[in-house]
Amino acid sequence: MKIVFHIRHADLAEDFKKIAEEKLASMDRFSVVIDRVEVEILHEANPRQGKHSHKVILTSHGSGPLMRAESAEFNDLAAFDAAIKNFELQIRKHHEKSKSRSRETLRHKPVLIID
Repeated sequence: MKIVFHIRHADLAEDFKKIAEEKLASMDRFSVVIDRVEVEILHEANPRQGKHSHKVILTSHGSGPLMRAESAEFNDLAAFDAAIKNFELQIRKHHEKSKSRSRETLRHKPVLIID
């Protein structure tokens, strides 16, 4: 999975990219095909925004489903954590839908006899 960062009017913490890459790499456990994830970080300079001045938007691209999650919090990491929760929930829902629900056992499957 390729991770692309877009930063607008913000100064990131030194370890933000490393933390983001680790958390997004953990999404591979759901076996949903995601080729690229765009992480957009925005900072609103308006002092009235206060606790919601940092906004993170996650967007997935690839042959799998298009998923988008966004969150606004008081700093970059808090906004990313809230957005990754929503993103993980969407991936988990898609993974659960794609599971095979047929409960056929080997006893009921036809036997293929090759001569």
